Amino acid sequence: MLFERISNADATPGFKFEKIPPPTVNDAATTATFTVLDGTPDQNGGGCAILHDGRGPTKEDDPGANFFFRAGTEGGVILVDLGRIVAVQQVNSYSWHAGTRAPQVYTVYFGSNDTAKLDWLPGKNPDPARFGWIKLATVDTCPAQGDGGGQYGVCLTNAAGVLGNMRYLLFDISRTESRDPFGNTFYSEIDVIDAKSQEPPKFLAWENHARNLQVGQGNYALSIDTSQTPDLTGWTETNLVPMIEKWYPELVRMLPSPGFEAPRKVKILFSSDMDGVAETAAGRIRCAARWFRANLQSEAVGAVFHELVHVVQSYGHAPAETRNGVEVPGWLVEGIADYLRWYHYEADSRGADIPPNRLGRVRFDGSYRITANFLDWAGRKHDPELVSKLNAVIRQGQYSEELWAKFTGQSLTDLDAEWKLALKTKLEETSH
Repeated sequence: MLFERISNADATPGFKFEKIPPPTVNDAATTATFTVLDGTPDQNGGGCAILHDGRGPTKEDDPGANFFFRAGTEGGVILVDLGRIVAVQQVNSYSWHAGTRAPQVYTVYFGSNDTAKLDWLPGKNPDPARFGWIKLATVDTCPAQGDGGGQYGVCLTNAAGVLGNMRYLLFDISRTESRDPFGNTFYSEIDVIDAKSQEPPKFLAWENHARNLQVGQGNYALSIDTSQTPDLTGWTETNLVPMIEKWYPELVRMLPSPGFEAPRKVKILFSSDMDGVAETAAGRIRCAARWFRANLQSEAVGAVFHELVHVVQSYGHAPAETRNGVEVPGWLVEGIADYLRWYHYEADSRGADIPPNRLGRVRFDGSYRITANFLDWAGRKHDPELVSKLNAVIRQGQYSEELWAKFTGQSLTDLDAEWKLALKTKLEETSH
């Protein structure tokens, strides 16, 4: 058995493993019949047809492009009827998810009976070997640590080149974990390779539009993936690449803390069906193509810059022994990202200025541009290193509101009042 895993940061829709071939569109399973013998498919999944349609998911969380059993269940059993006896060379299975639904756990059996009579096929509870099934392999790709997110490829093969003469395959599938209801694997494809086939394999085709960058004297590898949105490839090359090459290493320099190393691999993916603007998790930035297409000439590059700040912030990973149990307020996390955007990257845009008609309603915790304005004022007034110091303690899991007095000599409430007064005074001066 061969098994390979690709991390979420490096995964592409083409399932490009080093040793395991990508899914094929003309294997023996393409024309087979897939039937659920036991268990309940999840209604959010794509059904059994997904498992042999020669197509793969386009992202790590793509329920409709995968088959999986219902949340909270123990798994189930899938029967594959090849329709004829096949000299099977390989049985390959593929899966992709960001978390615990990525690893594969199953036992597979085969039968060579060439009759249409299926009443001897067991459900999940009986031992299949008692009914004439031959055990082919037991698969468990769950890692010893971590949630195991990424792409998985399993290739069942042997040195002889033929696993056996088979008509039926029986996959007895188990969930990967029981800590929560979401341990049933997102299976993307199951291939059965005929050793005697005269037709060369046709692999899953996926045009890879990925721009790979080495920045910061080669210390950081970033990629921009527009495979789902090739119309944005030219724009990313002209606009995003120069920004990333200059600013990712600069953000690392601006947000240091003892013992911290910024993520060395970052993937930026433009998603064709994502709502909203963008999101960041574990060194992976997803961008909503619809929003970006509408904002290419305005805020699109700045939005990616904001997400790159989140990558470098890397909050939430502090060792348990250093955490003080205080949750970092979201307004500060987003405010720091927008502060670096509007007062460093886009310093001439005045994008975080407070409009006069909003002065009466602003608060330090207004998040994004409003908090960015507050941080800029507090830094200039009290401590030029304020944002860097806040970042360091947040990253260590030691944030508390008392830190504001430590760094500036004033409480957060007093700072808020002084900032609002400064905004009002500035407005009055400019209006005369």
